[in-house]
Amino acid sequence: MFTVVIIAVIVISVACLLYLGRGRMRGGGGRGLRRRFGPEYARTVAHHGGDTKAAEQELGERVERHGSLTQRPLSPEVREHYVTQWAIVQEQFVESPQQAVTEADALLAGLARDRGFPDSEQFEDQIAALSIHHGHYVQGYRGMHAAARDQSGTEEMREAMVEARSLFEALVTEQPADPGRSHRPSPDDQGHAPWPLTRRHAKGSST
Repeated sequence: MFTVVIIAVIVISVACLLYLGRGRMRGGGGRGLRRRFGPEYARTVAHHGGDTKAAEQELGERVERHGSLTQRPLSPEVREHYVTQWAIVQEQFVESPQQAVTEADALLAGLARDRGFPDSEQFEDQIAALSIHHGHYVQGYRGMHAAARDQSGTEEMREAMVEARSLFEALVTEQPADPGRSHRPSPDDQGHAPWPLTRRHAKGSST
């Protein structure tokens, strides 16, 4: 009988250690997930109707799937290409906001793919992977992706592009997510930077 009790205690102890280890693998618990995902943590909790446990389970599963992803560097030529194309797209916004947002969405998807994230054909999978490494900026990309497919107003599309620009900058300059970093354009190593899209760039809007 005593031997059975000892075995039961050992089994329970091992199960607890495995459970705790699984929690660490999934991002270090609630506090670690909050720190890692930033605003994406609150968004996921809201998506689950305030159920923190369900939200943390989802975020933990993201970490398990994509936490080991290594971001690929960009060559100077590829980086220059993306910076130039982003500026062109923003110029196009003046005459054709919907087309500009659609092209910006595709451009950001291609940039994420070139940095090593999943292809945008599986958008939710790409967003999940991006949220682990750029949780403070990923909502802007999500909003622009929606604006590219919906009949949004000019102001909504403008705001979507402005918000998505932070993720673009983080990816093109190969900088880790930093919630304290300014959202102003950050020049790359060749001195280029995507300029901000302000109200005066939208056709028909006031300065």
